[in-house]
Amino acid sequence: MGEKPLKILACGDVEGSINAVFNRVRTIQKKSGQFDLLLCVGNFFGLSPEAQAEWQEYKSGAKKAPIHTYILGAASQETLCFFPSADGCELADNITYLGRRGVFTGASGLQIAYVSGREGQQDPAPAHCFSPKDLTQLVEPLLSNKQFKGVDILLTSQWPRGVWQYANSPEVNTKFCGTTSISQLAYKLKPRYHFAAVEGVHYERLPYRNHVVLQENAQHVSRFIALATVNNPEKRKYLYAFNIIPMRSMEASELVKQPQDVTENPYRRMVRVDTLSDPTDQKPASQFFFDLGKKQHGGGRGRKRPSDGDGQNQGQPWDSGRPDRQSQGLAFDSDRLKQPRRPPQPSGPCWFCLASPQVEKHLVISIGTHCYLALAKGSLTPQHVLVLPIGHYQSVVELSSEVVKELDRYKMAVRTFYKSRGQRCVLFERNYHSQHLQIQVVPVPEDKCTTEDIKEAFMLQAQEQNMELMEIPQHTDLQQIAPPGTPYFYVELDSGEKLFYRILKNFPLQFGREVLASEAVLNVPERADWRECKQSREEEDSLSKQLRDDFQPYDFALED
Repeated sequence: MGEKPLKILACGDVEGSINAVFNRVRTIQKKSGQFDLLLCVGNFFGLSPEAQAEWQEYKSGAKKAPIHTYILGAASQETLCFFPSADGCELADNITYLGRRGVFTGASGLQIAYVSGREGQQDPAPAHCFSPKDLTQLVEPLLSNKQFKGVDILLTSQWPRGVWQYANSPEVNTKFCGTTSISQLAYKLKPRYHFAAVEGVHYERLPYRNHVVLQENAQHVSRFIALATVNNPEKRKYLYAFNIIPMRSMEASELVKQPQDVTENPYRRMVRVDTLSDPTDQKPASQFFFDLGKKQHGGGRGRKRPSDGDGQNQGQPWDSGRPDRQSQGLAFDSDRLKQPRRPPQPSGPCWFCLASPQVEKHLVISIGTHCYLALAKGSLTPQHVLVLPIGHYQSVVELSSEVVKELDRYKMAVRTFYKSRGQRCVLFERNYHSQHLQIQVVPVPEDKCTTEDIKEAFMLQAQEQNMELMEIPQHTDLQQIAPPGTPYFYVELDSGEKLFYRILKNFPLQFGREVLASEAVLNVPERADWRECKQSREEEDSLSKQLRDDFQPYDFALED
């Protein structure tokens, strides 16, 4: 539409260093032209005599801010004296206190939601804190508008709890950082930019999406940016410049564009259950969004899992080919099994349920609480293993969170094991004509080929078979793009890159093996079919024992 973007600066805790901030702004404007707004989060005022003297110059009119400046209210009891009203007011020429909480809409249509102070731990909340009622009164009018898509900017002093989920880690102690009520606020308001401070560090999170892929229409992404304290000795970033066109002036197609590094929403797990628990520790919390839940009417509950194992898919052997039940007699010494809590049960015989009488226990390398590691039958290499759930799950997207957590531990342990031997780690899963989840984990010697070569081999072979293998963002949660029951093929490379194909029909069952066995990767094309690689029981015993011994230093299950 040719709308001219607004030029905005955001700043962290000023803490009385007002001259330093405005001098920096002048320098920036001299180089980059005039900015429209300066938004300050965290503690604006300082308590030292010098800081108070600086403020007096602006308050008296002796000095003037070089830009329209909007600040949040007190984040500490000591600075309350600088704010004459809880409702917001002009404190000095060009310096405006926004208020306790609310929505500021500029002439351009830019919408800025804000909450001052810290979360109150008592009722009524102290004047420098916000209460559940404050947040409810901020959110309800916005959500009652059926046209509401989100706000352009959200300003809070405190961080949202768990914002680092699926993303780069901040330099803070995440055990004590942030509050869940701000996470819930951000989830509801869907800000395009969310600024916070008070932790003294700079942190730019990867952008996250506000919709569920393949289940909801695309929405805009959100960016969370925490800013450091002005004039901090570590020279951490405290000022952030950006351009923004107000949401209401943008074409929908432009607004919902997804950057390459977009991740899943870090707060979704908190609202998928009817608690406001922190996604990292699941401690129950009692917060204001229970009131809003009446509108959702149960919408926050997680999806009910479909029943496991309908008996329609054939069981698979230890590798990715068709079943050869004569060679798959699997048995297991149940005394060593650490049972998970009521795992799903198969409707018939399963070759991979660890408690099944069919399991070949000599192939088992390690047993955890919810998952186990086994040598692949007809393995591509002597260290080719499978990671499998002990309970009967068909695919990764059906796993409970506790199983996913241990599955990831096994994946990390095997990666570390391979790396110590100069090998790259390639993982793949095929959720198609399979009854029990198998993560194939294959080592590729680093001197054989690069990760890019492996990726290209998968892409080219997929292309040759008219399959569109997509690269998906590294932090994508597979559950968001493949609901339970969806057939798919999935690859993880040692670089963290992920490839995904949604299977429609007639998928080649040996595809993963064929790519890795090809000349471009392992150069063992004769081993593409696991059935051509069968070994005697004695050979399997020997390989398993050797692998068990080699893997022992990396086996966390022995420590647990």
